[in-house]
Amino acid sequence: MMPLTPYAKKVMKRCEKLAQFSQHPDYIDRRYLTKEHKNANLQVAKWMQQAGMRTWQDEAGNQWGSYRSSSPNAKSLIIGSHLDTVPDSGKYDGILGVLLPISLVQYFHDHKQSLPFHLDIVAFADEEGTRFGTTLLGSRAVAGTWQEKWGCLRDSDDINLSSAMREFGLDINKIHAAARSVDDTMGFLEIHIEQGPVLESRGLPVGVVDGIAGAKRFEISVVGHAGHAGTVPMELRQDALAGSAQMIVMIEKAAKEHGVVATVGQIHSSSNAVNVINGNVVFSLDVRSLDNQKRDRCIDEIMNAIEHIAGYRGLDAKIRMTHDADATHCDKMLMDELRIACENSGIEPFNLSSGAGHDAMAIADLCPVAMLFVRCAKGISHHPSEAVTFEDVLNAMLVARSFIELKARTCEHELVA
Repeated sequence: MMPLTPYAKKVMKRCEKLAQFSQHPDYIDRRYLTKEHKNANLQVAKWMQQAGMRTWQDEAGNQWGSYRSSSPNAKSLIIGSHLDTVPDSGKYDGILGVLLPISLVQYFHDHKQSLPFHLDIVAFADEEGTRFGTTLLGSRAVAGTWQEKWGCLRDSDDINLSSAMREFGLDINKIHAAARSVDDTMGFLEIHIEQGPVLESRGLPVGVVDGIAGAKRFEISVVGHAGHAGTVPMELRQDALAGSAQMIVMIEKAAKEHGVVATVGQIHSSSNAVNVINGNVVFSLDVRSLDNQKRDRCIDEIMNAIEHIAGYRGLDAKIRMTHDADATHCDKMLMDELRIACENSGIEPFNLSSGAGHDAMAIADLCPVAMLFVRCAKGISHHPSEAVTFEDVLNAMLVARSFIELKARTCEHELVA
């Protein structure tokens, strides 16, 4: 049996345990600043303490644990991900990236293995943005990019974020104290399920992420003229739904031509009746790419085409941006070290990009970042069918251990030099 085997088994058991912290009795749903968030933090803190870590919850509600170096002035290598979920989620998205490094620290602690730097594990409080509609709140506070206006964000029960923090036991006026220092931080590693099918298609347990796609999102409102389905001739119609359909087909074509991904995920029809010509449609648009300029060129073409379609159909199209995040490129040195760690673990190094957003995007404003993807069954995520294997978790732990030990050797060499 490999030395890390019992520690990987512990990760799988703890993922099952944490799945019980849910605000819904029938599925996993754990949101920011709820009692389930608080209880999950307390449980994770207990596991961190068992692994020999010093623990604290910061002013944004992120849970931390630190495996301290013998050198008090050492810098910190941060590893982590998030504990919050979408409604009806799986057990591993984010959670695996918190529990896996905790078990790895437990291994170091049990084997009395010291490090020349502090190894800090963070469980971010709000990556998904499910409760207040704005993503990466926890990691943005850590990166020092918190925006004061977020205190006014409201959830579906009309509770603002500032009040929710107060109920949780936090003071939003102190949230800037959650920011970490650039001078004290070596880098950040996020371990995360892939949420896609690439690793599975290549038969690989893990992959090194080279970057996270930048996304822009829009709400597009198309206004025409409602009318009776049987009395208005086709050539006289101002059908908002027919116009929207043409726009959506155009969006798909433009995305393929520009080599980006574009998605219309929501469509709302005002009349929604079988015998009414639709007068008002609102649909969403999400455009992503690892190349910001390529993405923006595609968006420009889409916007011009929407205006053109609306013009000759006699429609009015209003476009409102709802989200804007540039692409994040992972640090080359950290990527190289992860690739070496893969080779040391007997795994073929393989680079891939992330189309989904992650906490690493926010932390890139603080320090160099890297990501290690873990294969997930059929690429399914944000769903109860989300699954990883014990063998893949073990392989991810092997790579993470090799990566940390490589960083330790490099750090010790620099100290001697």
